[in-house]
Amino acid sequence: MIRNSIIPAVRSSVLTTIGALCLFASCTNQHMEIEHEFENLYDELFLPDQPGGVVLVKKNNETVFLKSYGLADLESSEKITPNTVFNTGSISKTFVAYGILSLEEAGQLRLEDSLMTYFPQFENPEIVRKVRVRHLLTHTSGLPDLRRVQEEIEFYLTARDEENFAPLYQTEALHFKPGQQFEYSNPAFNGLALIIEKTTGQKWQDFIRETIFTPSGMDHSTITDGPHPEHGVAHGYIPQDGAFVELDYGEEPTFAAAGNGGVWSSVLDLAKYEEAIQKSLFLPAERIRQSREVYIPPNWQGDHKPDVGLSWFIADRSWPTNEFGVKIISHTGWQGGFRGFMISILEKDILYIGLFNRPLATLSESFNPFTSTTENAGDLRVEGIRILQQHNWLD
Repeated sequence: MIRNSIIPAVRSSVLTTIGALCLFASCTNQHMEIEHEFENLYDELFLPDQPGGVVLVKKNNETVFLKSYGLADLESSEKITPNTVFNTGSISKTFVAYGILSLEEAGQLRLEDSLMTYFPQFENPEIVRKVRVRHLLTHTSGLPDLRRVQEEIEFYLTARDEENFAPLYQTEALHFKPGQQFEYSNPAFNGLALIIEKTTGQKWQDFIRETIFTPSGMDHSTITDGPHPEHGVAHGYIPQDGAFVELDYGEEPTFAAAGNGGVWSSVLDLAKYEEAIQKSLFLPAERIRQSREVYIPPNWQGDHKPDVGLSWFIADRSWPTNEFGVKIISHTGWQGGFRGFMISILEKDILYIGLFNRPLATLSESFNPFTSTTENAGDLRVEGIRILQQHNWLD
């Protein structure tokens, strides 16, 4: 009797094991197919002796695709690896935003604070008094960019945050009332970086390292404070007359201004950053949630509904031109010869990151390609998510 009772249990255990193995094999085959399709998307874009990049795709905290291409430094022929540190361009703005939110959480400032609280040197205070910190975070301030970059290239080759924000003190009129419209602004984030310094009494770069980098475990990341690091990072390049020429610090105006684009990181460190965001390691969950919800100003008059949170760009499911039917959170980086993007689909636990040290024809300047995938057909960000959709990972 004892032997007979054991047989069904053994049979059940065997069947369960076989089922698990089949499921594992199925997942493995699917991952191999996805890997192959991402290789088809990226492999032909790069040659081994030219600038390149790194692409990372993760699902459920498992790496599905990770591949490096090309050279980090044409002079030394150093190859790009997953640990290579790139300038992340405007992805940096998300770090500045979380610095501001950390100070609000600590009760040291409010998003509804007037700009005049921090910058009393504006020459026409009555014009900018209604501009709030929140407006800077969401690119809805209406402040004009008064920098004369092309006329003063030599100055802007080394100008830092203060020098990039100072021309705005002469504002005589806003482009629109604060909150009415969207207008992307780099100086706004130079100003936000300065607000961190005025509030904390320390370099904003140090504050971000302590507040975000350290709890996130971003051990390889750094932030520009004048010249970029001379060693251990990729250099940015652009094609010119049949060759690649360097275009980063010393060649690209405003590159030294850090609040709008000074964070240097690797795809692996950015993956740690996303994990820290999702686990609320440096801010409470409610603050994190607010950063990734679309901010709709009460006086909005734009020609389309807003798609920006507290620095992040968001394609909600409700967007009629969001073909994927899921909420997509992203930010793109575009500075000198560097290009990059960071995309998170929280509800499906998908992370898609690309960092490059050269321009790519199939990576557009669109801030949020997921709100208009027809217009951005062929964009590497859209095509990458389409690969995952075709494998039912968005269902």
